[in-house]
Amino acid sequence: MPEMKLGLFIRPTGHHIASWRHPNAHTDANVNFDRFVDMAKTAERGLLDMMFSADTNTAWTTVDSALNRQHYSAWLEPYTLLSALSTHTKHIGLVCTRSTSFDQPYTIARMFATLDLISGGRAGVNIVTTGNGRAALNYSQEEHLPKPERYEIADEFVDVLMGLWDSWDADAFVRDRETGTFFEWDRMHVLNHKGKHFQVEGPLNVPRSLQGRPVIIQAGASEEGRELAAKSADVIFGASQNIEMAQAFYADVKGRLARYARQPDDLKIMPGLSVTVAKTKAEAQARADELQELIHPDHGLAYLSRRLGHDVTGLDPDQLMPNLSAVDDVGTRSGQMLEMAQRKNWTLRQLYQHFAATRGHMVLVGTSSMIVDAMQNWFENDACDGFNLIPPMFPDEFEAFVDMVVPELQSRGLYRTAYEGSTLRDRLGLSVPASRYAPAGAH
Repeated sequence: MPEMKLGLFIRPTGHHIASWRHPNAHTDANVNFDRFVDMAKTAERGLLDMMFSADTNTAWTTVDSALNRQHYSAWLEPYTLLSALSTHTKHIGLVCTRSTSFDQPYTIARMFATLDLISGGRAGVNIVTTGNGRAALNYSQEEHLPKPERYEIADEFVDVLMGLWDSWDADAFVRDRETGTFFEWDRMHVLNHKGKHFQVEGPLNVPRSLQGRPVIIQAGASEEGRELAAKSADVIFGASQNIEMAQAFYADVKGRLARYARQPDDLKIMPGLSVTVAKTKAEAQARADELQELIHPDHGLAYLSRRLGHDVTGLDPDQLMPNLSAVDDVGTRSGQMLEMAQRKNWTLRQLYQHFAATRGHMVLVGTSSMIVDAMQNWFENDACDGFNLIPPMFPDEFEAFVDMVVPELQSRGLYRTAYEGSTLRDRLGLSVPASRYAPAGAH
């Protein structure tokens, strides 16, 4: 029986936008490395596959009026953070975001190949094209590139990444003192890539890793994002609020793999999951409601403005959602949010409270058996291969998940009772990718 995969999406005080206001939250977590060490150790205690840090290239994560009300405006740069965490962990995968719109593939290939070697084969990179147009202003650009062009760049970027990670055969470095041969010439491969957006000679000046190459993760739900994931990703982080949405996404993305000569198990689909668990349903609901009441209206409206692509700041939060059109360039969730608000006849407050807790993901509130019932239903009915946990608040809600939900998953035979293998690919059940230069059937 396959085992459920679990990742942890880290964020300083939690994924709920008001998490930092809770009396049990560590308000200094955005600058306190020890808080992240605690998260990592709790994640390994829960035998999770990986921990993941998202990133953006600008502090302007909401419209200007409410930036001072939210905790995710300044934080520790994720790659540096994960590099430091690699020395405090032994098993868990280390994944963070890099932007194909602002980075260079040689630099990213070198960084993550190095992290992979330092960590013993536990590195992964989440490839994004960056939807926040304000980021372009930090990179000598007057405006952000349109979405189709960003994905065209991303497709070439990933191809270069994989080519650079194949620069050296696994046995290239013979280090023969007697002959004075450090590496064999025929086991080094020069890429000589000359494409529309990148020219990269190679080879990469970092040896091949234990897992062949770092794990590639993708999180876009658009048509372009799904196709990129089907072509080259090992994991895709999805966002579905119900099992029907998840099943449709799962079937669609898995169905695209064959055109790239890939098998269904070559790509793990892990939708986001927010869990509030307690001994009783009433206690869990009370904890969830407590966070909802901490949302400042200015922050809630600013959050909606960013997600919808329409400025709704200054409006009465208790008025019905205006009739607005979806803005595809800010992401596919704009349309999802507007459709839900119209279908449910929600006010602006109801919409921002809902998405403050979910951000478009599934939310479960209840006892451990109730939580696992839902997770098992998704896992066993072609909705996912596991979940990317988005705890509403650290440390309380994540520790409760590890202490209460993990044992229930284990008791049902859905989840590991000990770490297996040594690399992130081992844990995720992914094969070591063959080098493009290897003979057929070899790695």
